[in-house]
Amino acid sequence: MNLNIAVLAGDGIGPEVVAQAQKVSDAIAKKYGHTINWTPAITGAAAIDAVGEPYPDATHQICMDSDAVLFGAIGLPRYDNDPSNPVRPEQGLLAMRKKLGLYANIRPTLVFPSLLHKSPLRPELIENADFVCIRELTGGIYFGDKGRNEARDRAWDVCEYTKPEVERIIRLAYSYAMERKKKLTIVDKANVLETSRLWREVGQSLEKEYPEVTTEYLLVDAAAMRIIQWPEGFDVMVTENMFGDILTDEASVISGSMGLMPSASIGLHTSVFEPIHGSYPQATGLNIANPVGTVLSAAMMFEYAFKLMDEAQEIKDVVNKSLAEGIVTEDIAGKDKAYGTAEVGDWLAAQIK
Repeated sequence: MNLNIAVLAGDGIGPEVVAQAQKVSDAIAKKYGHTINWTPAITGAAAIDAVGEPYPDATHQICMDSDAVLFGAIGLPRYDNDPSNPVRPEQGLLAMRKKLGLYANIRPTLVFPSLLHKSPLRPELIENADFVCIRELTGGIYFGDKGRNEARDRAWDVCEYTKPEVERIIRLAYSYAMERKKKLTIVDKANVLETSRLWREVGQSLEKEYPEVTTEYLLVDAAAMRIIQWPEGFDVMVTENMFGDILTDEASVISGSMGLMPSASIGLHTSVFEPIHGSYPQATGLNIANPVGTVLSAAMMFEYAFKLMDEAQEIKDVVNKSLAEGIVTEDIAGKDKAYGTAEVGDWLAAQIK
């Protein structure tokens, strides 16, 4: 099988962790008789430096022409520290989501048996935690009208959703729930926000079509508490853009390291697979970044984009083996017993071969 994959490594540690995911993907492709055609493209700060915009048309065309996108991370301190800068790396990520029609971000939250002791939560609270958060990506406050008055002493960001947008993402969440434990949690702030009341109305109208699924509605603050108090109580969670952004980062620490968590963004065109962590610019070039989240994102790519289940499972299995045997970076092992980013990637690829 020929797999045409766009590579948007991005900024900071992005190129380093993406390179390890490519190593592992190449190893699995060779073992199973596939051919991967990698096409690199620029985005984020790297693209701003090169052409003045964070998601150039040429990059978008490469994504559209590919079967999947493997994405690293974007962002650099010089942009974070200058809020007045009109062009920012993160605008590239939002533009990519909008232009590719990526309306759903799929983030699994799972634990690794060998790393239970690394979680900030007690092992008995998390040992069976396994849930998926589906975050709406193209609406809400991130894409609504925003601005400042002339005196720049007043600012606004408008949160806006349409019924079709909400219905689309909730239907997708129900499809995931049907394939899992048949439980769906719809997270909103319907006691305060009008957009959340729309979400709840749409959810209530759709739940009648899925009688096999137990549907619950949870206010976002209560959901934030339950993720810490009882993460095993979730199966599939769906929520709007900003709530999902915050809740999934909270949930990521359950595993013991944000560097372990993958994600997929799916929608109308080419799907994007990326780790949930940021660009971590302080670690750039130091060979200390954890590549596992990106490697597991590649596993999601094989599963979701190409329907190659055996290949995806083998990547997951070899990752679990690396964690159990201590072939890990310093965020998990500490500096004294840590392997480098590239060494972890080499070990994973060698195990597959």
